[in-house]
Amino acid sequence: EVQLVESGGGSVQAGESLRLSCAVSGSTYSRRCMGWFRQAAGKKLEGIAAISTRSGSTNYTDSMKGRFTISQDDAKNTMYLQMNNLKPEDTAMYYCGADCGLAGCAGWSLECVYWGQGTQVTVSS
Repeated sequence: EVQLVESGGGSVQAGESLRLSCAVSGSTYSRRCMGWFRQAAGKKLEGIAAISTRSGSTNYTDSMKGRFTISQDDAKNTMYLQMNNLKPEDTAMYYCGADCGLAGCAGWSLECVYWGQGTQVTVSS
């Protein structure tokens, strides 16, 4: 059983940055496809980026490239999402997921096996 705990959300002004963390426990961190996702009020869940914990290779949803960076510290079993130049439209609940695809993250999707509880990000103008 994998447990995921997100942290780092909060309320910021437009143009500021935040770094979200996703701590993984309960099972091996290696050989997983992990991802960051978000869901704004009244909207569908959307994928942001995924990372292969085995190789460190990353994949991004096209609309998320540029301001968002996914990374990991495998020694700490933790994944990160650096978010820069935040905009009001980035306001959402942010979730991390595990086993969102094959270990190399090819074809990663919203259908992760494990999910964290989410962390709220609110960006005001």
